[in-house]
Amino acid sequence: MTDPASWRRCSACKQPIALGAAYFVCSVSTCNRPRTGLVFCTVSCWEVHLPVARHREAWAEEKTAPRTPDTGEKVAERTGEKAAAKSAPAASRAPRRILPAAPARQPDPPPEILIVTSRLKEYVRARSGMNTSERVLGPLSEIVRKVCDEAIRSAESDGRKTILERDIPRRG
Repeated sequence: MTDPASWRRCSACKQPIALGAAYFVCSVSTCNRPRTGLVFCTVSCWEVHLPVARHREAWAEEKTAPRTPDTGEKVAERTGEKAAAKSAPAASRAPRRILPAAPARQPDPPPEILIVTSRLKEYVRARSGMNTSERVLGPLSEIVRKVCDEAIRSAESDGRKTILERDIPRRG
């Protein structure tokens, strides 16, 4: 490398990563192998490799480049990480996980019936002996959509991509 103040180049944009600067690596082990050695200067550069790598689940881990160029790249990485681990408190040793940006929100699907008609009719008849009109399905589906939207917001606020039972709002 021609610049003595740089450590390596970003695997995506090829910009130099300065000595002692923060950089990002992929959490997937195949991207971190010595032969692969992917490093990224920003999270957006890390996101560029996701479509090609086709990971099922990945995040960017923030690391710090070695401070001196003279110790050799691999030795500096190992000793820099060990020295930082010894001097840093336990909470700061864990790599910072940065999830990829959420994909653009999809347009609302057309209003379809979300209720299984036969199951609803069986339930109402067993519970009360009454019949159920077909017109009940639309309003019930709308109620289910609203509950699902609340559950989606709850899961997103917790940083999850899976809706859990606790995300469903409790109704009287």
